[in-house]
Amino acid sequence: MSTTIGLGIPEPPRTLSPRRKTRQLMVGSVGVGSDYQVSVQSMTNTKTHDINGTLQQIAQLTAAGCDIVRVACPKPIDAEALPAIAKKSPIPVIADIHFQPKYIFAAIDAGCAAVRVNPGNIKEFDGRVKEVAQAAGDAGIPIRIGVNGGSLDKRLLAKYDGKATPEALVESALWEAGLFEEHGYGDIAISVKHSDPVLMVEAYRQLAEQCDYPLHLGVTEAGPKFAGTIKSSVAFGSLLSQGIGDTIRVSLSADPVEEIKVGDQILQALNLRQRGFEIVSCPSCGRAQVDVYTLADEVTAAFEGMDYPLRVAVMGCVVNGPGEARDADLGVASGNGKGQIFVKGQVIKTVPESKIVETLIEESERIIEEEGLEPIRGAKAEVKVTS
Repeated sequence: MSTTIGLGIPEPPRTLSPRRKTRQLMVGSVGVGSDYQVSVQSMTNTKTHDINGTLQQIAQLTAAGCDIVRVACPKPIDAEALPAIAKKSPIPVIADIHFQPKYIFAAIDAGCAAVRVNPGNIKEFDGRVKEVAQAAGDAGIPIRIGVNGGSLDKRLLAKYDGKATPEALVESALWEAGLFEEHGYGDIAISVKHSDPVLMVEAYRQLAEQCDYPLHLGVTEAGPKFAGTIKSSVAFGSLLSQGIGDTIRVSLSADPVEEIKVGDQILQALNLRQRGFEIVSCPSCGRAQVDVYTLADEVTAAFEGMDYPLRVAVMGCVVNGPGEARDADLGVASGNGKGQIFVKGQVIKTVPESKIVETLIEESERIIEEEGLEPIRGAKAEVKVTS
């Protein structure tokens, strides 16, 4: 009795845990909550009052796959720019408000899709909750209560011996949410960010157990690109694999577009977003009969900008090549100056090493045409190294 083995990109397996059930929100055209896919956010680093510069960066973020964008509003001239930005932005705009409550109302009047408030550093915020709830409710927009370890309310810091513990972060967020609920407003998302991934994860775990608000995940001040990517990946992976998290931002000291790339790859790795183009390559070993590092770099460069859901494998020898990469749509196993090109796990031809890259491109174009593949918005090349 023969057994048929399906090759190529397999059907996505179930996620590690079902999504935590939450209430549902609409941030402009983007749904946030357990009924919707996890969205990826970033924040512009332009001066918001530079309308053209800000809109240009938003366009770049949108092209990279950003779902929702946040803009800062620290000054009157920034508030004055919000109507134009909110109107012309291709994706929903959230106004990020600190210190002055008057900017909350300016953002709502400007037509922003949502407002993020940090109660810990907004002057006399608790006393203005009724007004904010009324204005947001009338406009039909949600509010994100964003609690940060570095700007926790002084009263809670005193209660917890001056430390931004997970318990302190959760208590602050739920206290503020409760004030809004007292005024009949419940379109709330919450974040409890901390720069320490372990504290951050524990805070979100506790928060998830105590409420049904959608949660925005973030490791605040995560650091430069490499370190910030590691911290965010560890923290987000831990929470999302448990079904916790409805929208994310990877906070990097880098071009905001890099935040989108990392966030998108995290979601793809957890099967929370359709996978885009992917290169699978071996780490090289004593069996390798080709410079795997150079070949992988050449293939990556050749497929730069590829936004179709293809998996391409680059293997350094023929010992395990097609077998180890059987889930790839297309690949090469190299050795002795030649490359065995395989499609869906089956070797279809052998070409000289100098022809490997162009052959992979030709075969990828053929697969895209024959299978009628559609590009994925924001998909970027991902490189994985097999063990």
